[in-house]
Amino acid sequence: MNQIEHLLQRAEQLITRLETLLPAPLAEPNWQVTAWRWVKHGAQGQLQAVEHPHTVALADIRFIDRQKAEVVRNTQQFLQGLPANHVLLTGARGTGKSSLVKALLNAYSEIGLRLIEVDKQDLTDLPQITQLIRNRPEKFIIFCDDLTFEANDTGYKALKVILDGSIENASSNLLVYATSNRKNLMPEYMADNQPVLEKTGEIRPNDTIDEKTSLAERFGLWLSFYSFDQDEYLSIAEHWLKTFNVSMDDSARHAALQFYHTRGARSGRVAYQFAKDYAGKLQLKS
Repeated sequence: MNQIEHLLQRAEQLITRLETLLPAPLAEPNWQVTAWRWVKHGAQGQLQAVEHPHTVALADIRFIDRQKAEVVRNTQQFLQGLPANHVLLTGARGTGKSSLVKALLNAYSEIGLRLIEVDKQDLTDLPQITQLIRNRPEKFIIFCDDLTFEANDTGYKALKVILDGSIENASSNLLVYATSNRKNLMPEYMADNQPVLEKTGEIRPNDTIDEKTSLAERFGLWLSFYSFDQDEYLSIAEHWLKTFNVSMDDSARHAALQFYHTRGARSGRVAYQFAKDYAGKLQLKS
């Protein structure tokens, strides 16, 4: 009997030690919020609630009317249970790609739209995220911001499976909206266009090109964004100045031009940064 008690005691000690090594069970996501960020705790990931999502109004996003109309239409189809596509927004930085996705949440969260932000390095967890939300009544956009891959990245393969390429039927309450400064999301090299490579090169270079372009092609809606001209930039700056109760006079116009010269780009982001800087200076002086 003493031997049995000794074995039971050893077993309890072993179980206790194992419990300290095993990760604690993750808490149920807070489904009361409208946005989440996928975060990793060691090897485990979970949906971390975003209590105060960035609120952007669709009306504040200017000079991309065609792109905005297409994304809004696609999102409305999605929310109404109609066929809709995954979306890829590519092009010049600071032109409203990310803001447009955030504005969708602000506009449609009351009728069931939800947003989950996933970093590039966590894309391999997309199947796990899909299982978490598959039976939820809401409509979820997986948001991948500033998405680019290097040649040795493997995360893009997990994304390809979610977009189109798994034996499992795609979840009807999930779409992927991604932004990128790269048209094909993957780096492109001069060697990709060379019909004959050196002996150390790949035997079938066209296969490499197809692999790189196939990811972007899996997005059914593909929209390009372009840099703003000077008048558009000034108009956006004036719009944001008004939100700070500042008018666009000659002094502000000159300051806005000087500001973008120092940044090397005319974009909505630079215009907003100028408005904050200029309005803040005026208010500090007063």
